[in-house]
Formats: sequence, C-alpha cells, structure tokens
Amino acid sequence: MKIKIAPSILSADFSCLSAELKKVQAAGADLIHVDVMDGHFVPNITIGPLVVKYISSATSLPLDVHLMIENPAKYFLEFVNAGSDMITVHIETVSLKELATIAKVLKKRKVKLGISLNPATPIAKIKKALPLVDFVLVMSVNPGFSGQVFIRGALSKIRQLRAIFKKDIAVDGGINNITAKQVKNAGANVLAAGSYIFGAKNTKQAIDSLR
Repeated sequence: MKIKIAPSILSADFSCLSAELKKVQAAGADLIHVDVMDGHFVPNITIGPLVVKYISSATSLPLDVHLMIENPAKYFLEFVNAGSDMITVHIETVSLKELATIAKVLKKRKVKLGISLNPATPIAKIKKALPLVDFVLVMSVNPGFSGQVFIRGALSKIRQLRAIFKKDIAVDGGINNITAKQVKNAGANVLAAGSYIFGAKNTKQAIDSLR
C-alpha cells in the first residue's frame, strides 16, 4: 500500500502556522494531522473548529482531524463544517450505535471516518467497528503531548489489525526514521509524525526518510 506521511501540527510553530503548512506541503506531505484535545479525555487542551477552519484555508492537503475529546458525537459536525476531510474518533469515547450514526452522516458529506485506540486498548475492542470505518489509527504513545517515546506494544497491534483489516492503518506517536520502518514492516501505511518533521532542519529529507 502507498505510504502516506501526515505531519502533526501539534509540533508546528503556531506563530507562523500558515508558513509551516506550506513548508510541509512543498516537502511532499500527503495530509495534515490535526490533534484536537479537550483537557478531559486527554490531559491537554489544543484547538477547536475555528483554528481548523483557518488551517483548511491555508493548505490544499486533506485534513485528518483527530478528536481526542469526550463525546465526539456531539461535536464532530462542527469540525466537518470547518473543513475536515477526515474525522478520527476514539473507540474509548463512542458506542457502536454512535459510531454508526457518525459514519452515516460523514458518508453523505464525503468525509472519511477513522477509529483510534489508545495503547492500553486491545484490538478486540474495535473489531465490531471496523466495517463502519475507512481507516484505523493506532496510538503508539499515550495521547496528550508531542515528543513522547514510541510504545513498542503498538507493533503487535498493527500486525493483528493488518491480518483482518485491508484499508489504511495509521500510527501516531514517537514516529521517526527508525520507528517508521518498524511500523511499516508491521503493516501500517499512514505515518503521523510531529516533532520529527517540524523539528527537522531539512523538512523534505525528514519526510523522505519516513517514506
């Protein structure tokens, strides 16, 4: 499967975010990973729909808006209206019934749906959700902050998932040129990386090394 690189703007310089987005787009990024945190589901607060709207106007790359929030069923449409091309919700925050409702709405809007799971959540938890989603995001760090160390247990999860799921498998957390090879070998094909890309002196070289 095609390897896709998704720079995570959590590590970008927000004082010049438009320039940062243009930089990664010119360097060959495939999509932009946008972490939305509410201070409840995860211990950090980041951005809301208004910022997503401006991000959408600053880049032509697809936006994967990762809702690390409680009750995403209540808020996801606000992020779609702000310009999200993909919405990722956590299995820890939605029921199967809620996920089915979200999937139906997003399909009408031609927005892709992803399901994510935290490091402590087993693959079994998302099996019933797989027919409803376009991709799965495996967290390889405990969500909340950028720059964390990769949790190796994610590799076995990716292998288990690839055996039963033929669509895109994304991985988020601690991705660099070393861990990228490991997750690709395990079966992931979408790599979300923050500090490794935005902290690099040569952005294109960093993206190419992941790919």
